[in-house]
Amino acid sequence: MAHLEVKDLHVKVEDKKILNGINLEINRGEIVALMGPNGSGKSTLACALMGSPKHAVEKGQIIINGEDITSLSPDKRAKKGLFLSFQYPSEIPGVSVANFLRTALNSINGTSISVKEFMQRLKEKMRLLDIDESFAKRYLNEGFSGGEKKRAEILQLAVLQPKIAILDETDSGTDVDALKTIANGINKIKEECNMGVLLITHYNRILQYVRPDKIHIVIDGKIVKTGGPELADKIEAEGYKGVLAGN
Repeated sequence: MAHLEVKDLHVKVEDKKILNGINLEINRGEIVALMGPNGSGKSTLACALMGSPKHAVEKGQIIINGEDITSLSPDKRAKKGLFLSFQYPSEIPGVSVANFLRTALNSINGTSISVKEFMQRLKEKMRLLDIDESFAKRYLNEGFSGGEKKRAEILQLAVLQPKIAILDETDSGTDVDALKTIANGINKIKEECNMGVLLITHYNRILQYVRPDKIHIVIDGKIVKTGGPELADKIEAEGYKGVLAGN
């Protein structure tokens, strides 16, 4: 049984139909890449999986470990082991990275980890990701560069250790050095906690460092082609039209 199953998912935003019957599975320890042009429905799928109220499920199911979570709120989905890394993370002035992460960890696990124990864990994860300890004191995403925002998202991933991570364009707004650091972090965390990953991207560049087990191409809200890592190289060389014309 796949840890995350999406069955015939149809989603609309306001009055516009975006997803038209998405089917996919992700197992723990597996990386699945979702690729497609702008407007194909990739980010809509990410938001729908996490339970965004703006993304109405008209039909289909979202199942985690055999349990249908289609009607659950985002916080309850997080407690079931889902995590969403946002394409455009929000700034939260006045709330430090450390305080935000400790509150999130306590909420998801239903615990009250001490400040001392949490800071030990946070510093361990920051060393893993090559992030300076001063980062923990900064207000979440306030004044962060594109690369720093993405590193903050991956730090959240490392601390919260979800069962399934949905990473929406984690490579956007990053330079090569930041991209390598982020990719290295994803790989380490995936191995450390046997995490399944849905990696949403336009481009092949992050897939050079985070190698997927399979790749799905989404066009007009449907998965139209599935393949292995080599599919990303074909997309880079031929474009989506060229790859699909070869079906």
